[in-house]
Amino acid sequence: MPIRTPEEYVASLRDGRRVYYRGELVPDVTTHPVIARAIDHASIDFQMAEDPKFRDLAVVEGAHGPRSRYFETPRDGKDLLARSRLIEASTRLGGTLVVLVKEIGTDALFALGNVAHDLDARAGTAYADRVRAFHEHCATNDLAIAVAQTDVKGDRSLGPSELAAHGNPDAYVRIVDRRPDGIVVRGAKTHTSCTTNVNELIVLPTRAMAAADADYAVSFAIPVDTPGMVLVASPHGGAERDRFDHPISSRHKMMETLTIFDDVFVPNERVFMAGEWQAAGPLALAFVEFHRFTAISYKLPLVDALVGAALLLADLNGIERAGHVRDKLSWLIGYAETLRALVQAGASRFRRHANGTAIPDPLTVNIAKMHFATNYHGAVARVQDIAGGSLATAPSGADLDNPAIGDWVRLAMSGKVGTDAVDRLRALNLAADLTASDFGGYQEVLAIHAEGSIEAQKLTILRQYDANQARAYARTLAGLDT
Repeated sequence: MPIRTPEEYVASLRDGRRVYYRGELVPDVTTHPVIARAIDHASIDFQMAEDPKFRDLAVVEGAHGPRSRYFETPRDGKDLLARSRLIEASTRLGGTLVVLVKEIGTDALFALGNVAHDLDARAGTAYADRVRAFHEHCATNDLAIAVAQTDVKGDRSLGPSELAAHGNPDAYVRIVDRRPDGIVVRGAKTHTSCTTNVNELIVLPTRAMAAADADYAVSFAIPVDTPGMVLVASPHGGAERDRFDHPISSRHKMMETLTIFDDVFVPNERVFMAGEWQAAGPLALAFVEFHRFTAISYKLPLVDALVGAALLLADLNGIERAGHVRDKLSWLIGYAETLRALVQAGASRFRRHANGTAIPDPLTVNIAKMHFATNYHGAVARVQDIAGGSLATAPSGADLDNPAIGDWVRLAMSGKVGTDAVDRLRALNLAADLTASDFGGYQEVLAIHAEGSIEAQKLTILRQYDANQARAYARTLAGLDT
């Protein structure tokens, strides 16, 4: 099957999936006023394949015929950089919001391939062939894929089996029945991005497991319309909005769901882990090794937009030469360009798994992710400081069009001599959408929690750094070993 058109992608979502939005069952996600915005946003991945400007970046030609670059397993740093450029380009077209209907799914496929290879070699299982077959199925049919990893958890101080002992066995997704032809699973996952508008869902464990947690050590893939699967869509950012006042969020949307597995049957060929608790932690970590590289790649247009909005508003406000403004601008530029350099370093310092897959350098990638996350709110504050209080108090575009007040609005919104007041209002609306709207709040929460917490990144940095070499060097310099 050739790469799908945007129209074919949209048509594939009319399959009777069970999606609830604000308590109501959605009969057709493609016509729902909020979810349709997310579908249109996700179509960017398919539009790029048809656009001559992006064709060579988005599509790989080979013996298999043309297919999305996302499904190509990276073999070296060059492949990782090409993947990063594709993610950055699609996110830029998405107005700073990542598309994610192929990015995250293929992150999971690469991780599953690595862990299944190791698990088969160690335990004599036969998961690697299943992963390869599913990978090929997704690539050949050009499918959109979501990933459900984060369990709802309940009491965070307790593990899965401990929660079960306290009467909450379904806070983590678990196997409730094993049949000759497959397994039955129950439980719920949260923070599941794009689930309303993909074809397949990959489920991964969220943490390391103990022997008592074996039924919770499960990984599989199912079509989104599988019986027993229910999606409860978050209403956050769902309000209707004007394009002039909300230049990004009026056009771009990502859906998030609570994903419920109510005794869902999974056939054996789609089961990639079923009780091998020792491999649950390694699989969770293998996924984030790829997904954090995806994350720092798709953050680049966002930080570039913050820099651009600050530069634009400094000029329109007539304060571009003020010392404190120049200080803020130089900080913002350094923030963005440091992230870009770390993305490139993460790819060039790759390591190769035993099965040939190139893995971005976990140390560099986690430093990059922590650099982004710990400084993001500071970047927002600098943009807001340069923009001024009108971010929260400016009139609307409709006020400009009202002849009774339009001239007064233009007067009020005027800035630097010789600039257009409407241009200044448009620039303020951009900065407000990025930093002072529900979309801006969504991005701020993602900065802290998406792709793992800041604390998880710190732990990975400590684990990946060669502390023994640094310690030995210090001992030599101090004369402790003479």
